[in-house]
Parts: sequence; C-alpha cells; structure tokens
Amino acid sequence: MDFTNRTEVTEFILVGFPNTPQLELLFFFVFATMYLWTVTANAVIILVVRLDRHLHTPMYFFICNLSVLEIWYTTVTTPKLMANFLMRSNIISLYGCIVQFYLFFSLGSTQCLLLAVMAFDRYLAICNPLRYTAVMTHRTCTWASFCSWGTGFLAMLVPVVLVLHLSFCGSNIINHFFCDADPLLNRSCSETRLIELLDFILALIIVLSSFMLTMVSYIYIISTIMKIPLSGGRGKAFSTCSSHLIIVVIFYTTVMFMYIRPRARFSEMNKVVSVFYSIVTPLLNPFIYTLRNKDVKDAINKLVRHKTL
Repeated sequence: MDFTNRTEVTEFILVGFPNTPQLELLFFFVFATMYLWTVTANAVIILVVRLDRHLHTPMYFFICNLSVLEIWYTTVTTPKLMANFLMRSNIISLYGCIVQFYLFFSLGSTQCLLLAVMAFDRYLAICNPLRYTAVMTHRTCTWASFCSWGTGFLAMLVPVVLVLHLSFCGSNIINHFFCDADPLLNRSCSETRLIELLDFILALIIVLSSFMLTMVSYIYIISTIMKIPLSGGRGKAFSTCSSHLIIVVIFYTTVMFMYIRPRARFSEMNKVVSVFYSIVTPLLNPFIYTLRNKDVKDAINKLVRHKTL
C-alpha cells in the first residue's frame, strides 16, 4: 500500500459520548461515583477476606482474585473517560492506546476464565460436597488462578504485537470512549484482516468455552438446589444462585454481542453496550457475589468493632 503524502498518526482523539457542556459535569459525577464505589467495594472485599481467617476458603480466594481484576479492569477505561468529561482531555497517544487495548482485553479474557473457575468451584461445593475439600486444595486453587491470569494475558500478546506493526494514518478520531478493537483497527491504513480474524477466533475460544462451562455448572447447581426441600433453605440458595447467574448473563451477552459476530459498523449503541461489561458489571459484582453474604457482613462488623475498640 502506498503511504506517500500520508501523515503518520502518533495520537488519537477519543470521541466518547455526545453531550453538551451542561451535561459534562453530570456525566463526570455519575461515572466518578460508579468508579469510586467499584474500587472501594472490591478493596473492602480483599481486605476483609485477608484479615478474617474464616474466609480463607477456595470460594473467597477466587472472589479476591475477581476483586483485584475488577479494580484494574475498570481503572483501564474509567479514569480516562472521567478526564474527558472534566478536563476535555480526550487525547491519547498511539502507544497509550495500544497499552489500553492490551490491558482491557487481557483482563476481560481473565475475567471470563475466572467466572468459569468460580462456577466450577460452586458446582463441586453444591453437587459433590464430599469431594470438594479433596479436589479444591490450596495448590489446585493457586494453579487455577495462575492459569486464568496467565492465559488471559498471554492470549493477547500475539494480537497486540501485530497491532504494534500496523501503520496509522489519515483521521486520528476514534469513535469510542476507549481503544476498542474495531474503532482502533479502522484507523489503520495497513491490512488488518489477519488481526480481525485472530481476535474473532480468540473471542470464540475464550468467551464461548468459559461461557459454556459456566452455564453447564449453573445448570447442575440449579438442578441440585431444586431437590432441596423448601424448609431446607432452597429459596435462599436459589436466590443467591440466580443473582450470580444474572450478572454472568449480563456480562457474557454484552461481550458476545460486541465481539462474537460478523463485523458491523460501529454505532452509539455499541458504546452503551460497552459500558455494561466494562463499568456496570465490575460495579455490581462485589454486591452480588460477596457483600450481601452473611459471612462477609459478620466479618466486616467484627473488623469495624475491633478497630473501634
């Protein structure tokens, strides 16, 4: 391809959400509140689980992993979005954009794998309780966590290396609030079909496989819960399971809508969908998975009373 008389792009302009100056402060307040709640809630979970030895179980080990991931996952995109609203600082360097691209998709892949591992952990605890302690040892949990994080970050190395070798010229406007795959590749004047195919295959393998494992685990879990007598706590167990399932469905359906489909023209609706899996889900996860849990509430109350005394 001929690049003569084409200016190489060294920075991009993130369009973000269309708004008026009167709405910028409101949008900033909304996203800042969501971000602070997400970071605070997940930090509280990590602190409480670390300090209370009664919570040193496989389930809370994986929840801590998820909390660490959620803090980083929302931090990759939200602070920059807030800066765009407050200071109109919507410029991001080329390499900053590629780093954001790599971290966002690596953390997203890791989240898919962690959700699958957590669902399998609950399947063993509910459906095969006699084998649970023998299978979910500290060594097994550590390896499952390590493999989830390692696979998520290693899987995105090849695509990001290919992106680094692309040439970007012409318009430097990215119609999104972060450096997502399609808007970024649309700004390249190099051939991108290989990267698009690789991204689609990786999304198909990681997202679909983890989604299927998660759903199969929940099907067995719900089937087992339905056999519990009503007087035996079936309602409470089913309520907790259904809450988890709602979050899983929201996360996976929005991710699959964005990345496991034929390439389509990017629209404002895509930005709204992106908000759900990149900002809303990290906000809801701590409350659905942990903070409504009686054991965690008791641990927080005990910690607060201890610090007060």
